[in-house]
Amino acid sequence: MHVEDLLRLESLDLTLLWGDGPQLTREISGVTATDLEDPGRFLQHGELVLSGLVWWAPADDEAKAERFVAALHGAGAAALLAGEETHGGVPEVLVDACRRHGIAILSVPVHTSFRAVTDSVYLRQWGDLSRRPAAPYALPENVRAELSRLLADGTDPDTLLTRAVAHLGTPPAYVLSGTGRTIARTPTAGPLSVRRAAEALTATTTLSVDPDASPYGQWHLHLPDPGEAPPRMLHEIAEVLAQHRRTRLRAETRSRAAASDLLALIDTPSNPAPAPLRRALQACGLADQGPYTVITVHGPADDDGALDALTEALRHLTGCGFAVGSLPTGEPGEATALIGARTPTATATATATDTDTGTGTGTAAGTDTPTDTIATLKNLWVTLQSRSANVPLHAGVSTPAATPQDLKGALTQARYALTAARSGKTSGTGHTPGAGQAPGTRHTPRAGQAGGTRQAGGTGEAGAAEDPAPAAGITAIEDLTTLDALLTGIPADVRTAFGIHALGPLADDTNPSYRMLLETLDVFLAHNGSWARTAEALHLHVNTVHYRIQRVEILTGRDLARLDHKLDLKAALLCR
Repeated sequence: MHVEDLLRLESLDLTLLWGDGPQLTREISGVTATDLEDPGRFLQHGELVLSGLVWWAPADDEAKAERFVAALHGAGAAALLAGEETHGGVPEVLVDACRRHGIAILSVPVHTSFRAVTDSVYLRQWGDLSRRPAAPYALPENVRAELSRLLADGTDPDTLLTRAVAHLGTPPAYVLSGTGRTIARTPTAGPLSVRRAAEALTATTTLSVDPDASPYGQWHLHLPDPGEAPPRMLHEIAEVLAQHRRTRLRAETRSRAAASDLLALIDTPSNPAPAPLRRALQACGLADQGPYTVITVHGPADDDGALDALTEALRHLTGCGFAVGSLPTGEPGEATALIGARTPTATATATATDTDTGTGTGTAAGTDTPTDTIATLKNLWVTLQSRSANVPLHAGVSTPAATPQDLKGALTQARYALTAARSGKTSGTGHTPGAGQAPGTRHTPRAGQAGGTRQAGGTGEAGAAEDPAPAAGITAIEDLTTLDALLTGIPADVRTAFGIHALGPLADDTNPSYRMLLETLDVFLAHNGSWARTAEALHLHVNTVHYRIQRVEILTGRDLARLDHKLDLKAALLCR
């Protein structure tokens, strides 16, 4: 199949943005869907590249589009099919870059799915599997009939995969998630660690089961030996798995609705009555006895990205159940989960069938402690974030709630911790310190700003670098061990109001005299109220420091000989 053949398919409704004879007659060897900024190492020569352009933003410079297209050219891509949905069209800078590198570029309208493009390519390349007598199915008739029965019976993916390759001698085969979780494997396939499974995702023998799925909900069919099955047969098996996955997604939608009802009940102004709360927990497959952990995630604001990300993260847990949903009062791109022990019925179901859409993974009931849960999620977070590098994922985790009646408090904690995580200033695992900054280093405003000299680690040494942008990360309430970390969980408008009222006239950034007093106050507090060390750090006479601090006390109404007043002003500085 050639690139120009795609333009003749009226069902796809593609538009040629740039490309001439040599580009349009290139032969297509396969299809890869990607939203990586540099996908070069994952592409094969002659592949058609589908991209939703999530990696690009209107504020980006021309060089970013240039790097993306250069990677396609270097890998020998046949053409680029760019989706219009993300930006309402295809950016001109991308078209220009394709013209410079000689890559044909076609736009994919909103009403055409990437799955439709993929299907069209493979059906044309290997023959229409359902309509052409001259191009029979790759799978034997008896195998297809058996797989159809298994799908109708709702069998687990392990059995489905094993029966799909049984006529080949049951070679090693896997179904893997985008974060390296093994969803299914044949009896001849050994267990894979998350790291090895993530490496397998880039292999040429790995096939995406559903290209239209989110980065977090994607499934991949992997055969370690490329000679075990012909490509057309692999695509048939992948389609069977895709049908199984779509059935599971319908069940997951119902589960999320039940979880959202539970969260709405918990998030009422007053604690819900025990009986309705117990019924809502049971509807989600969760026991009515603690401990419970609540986790709230902020991620992609479109579709179900945050829900998919949180669900995929929790499926890495063993020995516990979970319910993932949305809060009525939550922000766009926010998802919340309740983690706890399963009910006996849910445990029996998890033991008898796969648990990919239910409440967690594994067969033990409630064997993971809340500490184990947090540790597992923190270790996983970098891998999870790598699935969508352009959208940072932040999470807040509560302390254990002993009883159902404690869930409202746990939910408040999780949302507070999430606000702290999004600030990028907490010490929780998953945050990346700025350049030259050691993990855990605390800092206050920069020298010359309202708020004074930045102190690194309380040593009095001024730093010049700006605070880094918040990195993706996960913060538990137990990570909020400093005043600065505690304050970051307070909503920004509340922090700003507190800083203004506590500092009084000193909050006026436009007054050079007040900025000078704030700098002196900041250094004075950083040096534990030492007049001599403050004077040395600011290159001032001690009497000048005394005078300035007296002015601060008069303007703020605080007595800096008192510890509580020192804490008030320190908190006000941190809130700026």
